Amino acid sequence: MLIRLVALAVCAILLAQLPFIAALGLSALPLASLLGLLYGAAATHDTHSDVAILNFCQQKLLRLGIILFGFNLSFQQIAAIGWRTVLLDAVVIISVLSTGIYLGVKLLRLPKEIATLTAIGSAVCGAAAIMAAEPVVRAKEQDVAVAVGTVVVFGTMAMFIYPVIYRFTLMEPSLFGIYIGSTVHEVAQAVAAGQSISGEAMQFAVVAKLVRVMLLAPVIIALSALLFRAPAGASSQTKIAIPWFVFGFIAAAAVNSLITLPEFVLESLRWTAQIALTLAMTALGVKTRWSAIRQAGIRPIALSCILFIVLLGGGFGLNIWMLEEAI
Repeated sequence: MLIRLVALAVCAILLAQLPFIAALGLSALPLASLLGLLYGAAATHDTHSDVAILNFCQQKLLRLGIILFGFNLSFQQIAAIGWRTVLLDAVVIISVLSTGIYLGVKLLRLPKEIATLTAIGSAVCGAAAIMAAEPVVRAKEQDVAVAVGTVVVFGTMAMFIYPVIYRFTLMEPSLFGIYIGSTVHEVAQAVAAGQSISGEAMQFAVVAKLVRVMLLAPVIIALSALLFRAPAGASSQTKIAIPWFVFGFIAAAAVNSLITLPEFVLESLRWTAQIALTLAMTALGVKTRWSAIRQAGIRPIALSCILFIVLLGGGFGLNIWMLEEAI
């Protein structure tokens, strides 16, 4: 499996170098996710070693890539997003989460577990948020697979759609980067979408996205308190997942702000981050459970689609309203 993942990642990197692909504004990350989705639909990966490799790439390499990406930024750039972006991220999370749970349960008649997992995956940080919320929601493995699958599909679409939207707006790259970071599903997808526009857009997208990731812990605590109280007599101690890699990202940015590293060191770190993120996105695509999505029917897909539209349209309006004069 590792050799196949590397081969898919290399293909994505090489495809991104082709002139007509580059002209479309596509980087290696969205291509890696797309190739992974296509491969995952055609192949099986049920052996223990295959699953272990996919989990390692999706989780460990993703976090490593995000931490190393911190060497692209300085504290001055992080501070530039301002308090309004933090407030914007909070509004996006609350709006998407409440909309997803309400529409999923009341309109689409989905189980509360699937509706909640899909909503938190769309609102915060994709598959990572779904996995973090699983013990609180007490969902079945099938519910988790459905939520992850639908969120990954629409998150992958986002990487291709945001660069197209940018061409029809008059927004500055910095503001559009915050729009990406405040509305796209996964951190690596924020990197990919921003990278397809400009370096400045990518930097603002990642910082805005990581602010959303940092809000994951309080969101899960709120879910536990408001919607998923432990049954009487059951243990009320639920482990809350803390996104520790965010602090690694901040530490890397601190080093880059305080110490002048040689250019060859920075370039090596950037390449390592790019390779790690490309492998992670490939694994995320390969791991998508198409069978679970098919068995669940159209309603979970409809919910993810509605939330995707809310993120694109509502998020765009919120960004214009809250940030246009601040950036």
